[in-house]
Amino acid sequence: GGKTASTPCKLQDAQYGKVCVCTADYCDYLENPTLSQDSEFALISSTQEGLRFELSKGNFGAKDKHVVEDYTEPVVAATNDGSNATFFSRLLDETLAAVLPQSEKAAPSTTRSVTLRLDRSKKFQRIEGFGGSFTGAVSYLLENYEAQAIQDHLYKSFYATDGLGFNLMRVAMGGCDFDLEAWAYNELPVNDTKLTNMTKLDDRDVIRVEQIKRLREISGVENLKIKGAAWSAPKWMKTNNKWTGFGQLKREYYQTWADYHLKWVELMESNGLPIWAISTGNEPMNGIFFMPFVKFMSMGWTPPSQAIWLDDNLGPTMRNSKYKDIVLFSNDDQRYTSPFWFKWVRKHIDYSNDITHSTSLQMNRTRPNSLDYLDGVSLHWYWDEIFGSSFVDKTSEYLPDKLQIISESCIGDKPWQQAKPHIGSWYRAEKYARSYLSHLKDGFHAWIDWNIILDEAGGPNYVNNTVDAPVIANTTTYTEFYKQPMFYIIGHFSKLVPEGSFRIEAIPSNVNLDTVAFLRPDNKIAAVLFNSGRAALDIIVVDTQRGNVTVNVPAKSIHTILYN
Repeated sequence: GGKTASTPCKLQDAQYGKVCVCTADYCDYLENPTLSQDSEFALISSTQEGLRFELSKGNFGAKDKHVVEDYTEPVVAATNDGSNATFFSRLLDETLAAVLPQSEKAAPSTTRSVTLRLDRSKKFQRIEGFGGSFTGAVSYLLENYEAQAIQDHLYKSFYATDGLGFNLMRVAMGGCDFDLEAWAYNELPVNDTKLTNMTKLDDRDVIRVEQIKRLREISGVENLKIKGAAWSAPKWMKTNNKWTGFGQLKREYYQTWADYHLKWVELMESNGLPIWAISTGNEPMNGIFFMPFVKFMSMGWTPPSQAIWLDDNLGPTMRNSKYKDIVLFSNDDQRYTSPFWFKWVRKHIDYSNDITHSTSLQMNRTRPNSLDYLDGVSLHWYWDEIFGSSFVDKTSEYLPDKLQIISESCIGDKPWQQAKPHIGSWYRAEKYARSYLSHLKDGFHAWIDWNIILDEAGGPNYVNNTVDAPVIANTTTYTEFYKQPMFYIIGHFSKLVPEGSFRIEAIPSNVNLDTVAFLRPDNKIAAVLFNSGRAALDIIVVDTQRGNVTVNVPAKSIHTILYN
């Protein structure tokens, strides 16, 4: 099929692969494809070798397969100055090719095959959207980019329709670890139950709010949905009077802490940023069990104590205010905490009477009505590779009518991972692809990633809790930034799957393909096709209404197909 024009990636080699370079004068974008006839499809492709949002088109019912040609390095003519280098580099390549084991060599030339059957009549969950987080670290880095044009490129890259099409955003109520220091509103005066010092935005938030408003304006994002979460109350409200460690909210400040949330929502709205949702607090287990490992600001909750606060304070405070329709999420922690957080049913059988007794524990036990205040469950993806989907299934069983979203994800958090960016890594990008596919097929409604941009070391972070990010800043010059492979992997899900889409049935005939598909509000189908194998793949797409087409895709590649 023919290719349509786009603003291509300015591809550059990096330590772990390839990145796309953006400057004030240039950044890559892809306008959303249009379809001129019912049989036409558009295919967006990204590969390990170097395709980035490459657009091609074809037609259902075509006799010939639609072939996606992988990226090849442009041939550079040798010069006298470089002839020796070229000779020796080729000699080195040939030597390595001879001695490396087969697993390290290029993929075999064989092509595998899979049939993908799509049925738009079988619908599942509604998609709320996709997004990223605007932390203090993000705000700080943007401030250091003096050229407004390059800041705008970052905003549009994530939130414009010709970027990733994000519509969700997570921000901290006060500080988080990705800040230059720990902070909260109303740190002084202490013991101030009226929160008399919480009448205006903190200076740090003045800057961040203006940046987000600029993002909203320049990207043209419609209905930006912002989710807030607090890492910690001011120290004087906590049992240990510290930012971190074993510390919980003092009982006498339960209502004050609920009022803090309401005041924060009021402050943000009065400064031009309406809030879509808040959570009951970031990673509550950090202040209960994981103090030796967590050095950043946190506040502990147990399920019973949070149930009391939610039922007696936060729930009534929000529902009886002008923000009664705000979306309330709980948990905001790892998936392994989720089932027991809400309801843990312990069963024992009275064999003499053949009766099963159930005792409900945790939040449901302490305040049975507390869960009625909740609209959803937000989870973090860390440790998902160890704790499987059964934890998600249990939560869905207990809370069948609640939204389930991922509210934080990044790579570099594990002890066995380097806690810094692997710039250009396709391997890390593939981890995103697998997790997005898994969670969406498990019924999740939305995904909010962690920092949209970090520096080359994975910060700034005031306790050096550094990680990776989809975009990396060049802090030597602050004149360019680098879009990583994970940026494009995320975009293969977010770009063509707008809010209001529904997941539909998509069944591949074998394990060579991982996939998920959606029916969009405009009745078009968008399906993500992930070939993680080391061989090319023929994908025979069979749609119950549209017909058949065969698409040949390269090894180590991901694609999004759009059709009527």
